[in-house]
Amino acid sequence: MKAESFSPRRLLQSMTLGAAVSVAVALLATAASVAPADAFAATAKTQQAAKKKAAAPASSAKKKSVKAASSQSAKVAAADAPRAKASRKRMTLAAGVHGGHRGAMRQVAFQPRRPTVGQAFGLHDTPDALALRSSVAYVVDQNSGEPLFDKNSHAVVPIASISKLMTAMVVLDSKSPMADQIEVTDEDRDYEKGTGSRLSVGSVLSREDMLHIALMASENRAAAALSRYYPGGRPAFIAAMNAKAKALGMADTHFENSTGLSSSNVSSARDLVKMVNAAYQYPMIRQFSTDRSYEVYTGKRNLAYNSTNALIRGNGSWDIGLQKTGFINEAGECLVMQATIHGRPMVMVLLDSFGKYSRFADAARLRNWLDAGGGERLTAANTPNGGT
Repeated sequence: MKAESFSPRRLLQSMTLGAAVSVAVALLATAASVAPADAFAATAKTQQAAKKKAAAPASSAKKKSVKAASSQSAKVAAADAPRAKASRKRMTLAAGVHGGHRGAMRQVAFQPRRPTVGQAFGLHDTPDALALRSSVAYVVDQNSGEPLFDKNSHAVVPIASISKLMTAMVVLDSKSPMADQIEVTDEDRDYEKGTGSRLSVGSVLSREDMLHIALMASENRAAAALSRYYPGGRPAFIAAMNAKAKALGMADTHFENSTGLSSSNVSSARDLVKMVNAAYQYPMIRQFSTDRSYEVYTGKRNLAYNSTNALIRGNGSWDIGLQKTGFINEAGECLVMQATIHGRPMVMVLLDSFGKYSRFADAARLRNWLDAGGGERLTAANTPNGGT
């Protein structure tokens, strides 16, 4: 390299040029803090122009670049100052939609949930005196069979895990030894809805323990394993479920599996009263379905289960003799119960309730209505052709 490259003159020019560029950048940064983003984009062109002119003599570069930057920044800031607020708003909106993780989370949170079958057929539009959030509600005096409250009791809708009451009856009717050991396999996984389970593949429980957690905690793999160990296998079990329903006079009922995860497991509230009355005759179903908690050993570890019914887990103000909850997206929140209210045994059916705890709140509304003497009359919703 030539010695001329290190001459004092060239060094002075480089230092002066650097100072000029630094001053220009500082002025541009000040202008950008006052003007909006589009003003900053405009002044960036000035900065680029200043750099191009920096090849001129140092004193001239300094004067021209500082003057140009100051003049241009002042003009742009003055011209765009009234639009600054609106411009920031546009940036904020753009960041909300395209700005990354936070915007993406908002988009996911507002995805609509598919309507239940009851919603799709307008059952939620049926008025009732208690403004229940369940599209189907039916209360019957267990001793006399007298309907006390009726809302869409004829409607045939998915019943989700309410199906497990029929599963339990078929298991007990088979007279298979309750102490027999049953193993969970890949065949018991939920390949339809993709739901998980605490009961891992390879777990081994007695038939009695499987039935216990299927009724109390609505354990799907337990119900699936019970059907697979039935004499003749799972197809024979499903056939037995439908035969039992027919024998009980449940003309609106059909089962496709033992868990209730299929939306093809359907029934009406009137049919479910028949099923609850039949299941109530089995002491083991009464006991298991109303237990608050239960612990099992899977051969690998201990698992503690709790009831899926908030009324069972509550303060004990309910006298419940049998119960079963259920939920899938197509069915909504479901609940059937046998309960004694003021010494009077009742069967209560609530289907397609909207909201996680609304079925329990609806049950409380019905009980309060019965406490107030509502059991002496029928609601206006009790029509011969209610529902679909």
